[in-house]
Amino acid sequence: MLKFLSKVRIEFNALDPRIASCMEFLAQCNARKAKESNPACQLQVKRRTDDHPPQITVTFVNGVEEVFDATSTPAQTIRNMILEKGQLLETEQMFREAGEKWPVIIPEEELHQSFPGTKPRKAEEKKQ
Repeated sequence: MLKFLSKVRIEFNALDPRIASCMEFLAQCNARKAKESNPACQLQVKRRTDDHPPQITVTFVNGVEEVFDATSTPAQTIRNMILEKGQLLETEQMFREAGEKWPVIIPEEELHQSFPGTKPRKAEEKKQ
């Protein structure tokens, strides 16, 4: 997960009962495997004394920053979102390195073509 990030900032008040997501996400970030995936990723923890809600801010390697309200977003949801966006970053980089334009635009008519070796699904198979 950390391999797609340049910075993680976790903010919470230790006395706030809504910090479960922050604590779980912090534990995931501190896991050996996560740290080894990107030792350069900065992990910042800010312990607050006010009533600001728990918050997790991640900065992707391309500079895009995303802020999560950790009172309503489970740590696993945040992790999954990071992995999904990270895979998009890897795909984009792969296309750019190959000299292809990004994003790839597929003409509408090509989306509906059948291809050799594939067969269209029957209506009753689609319902299942």
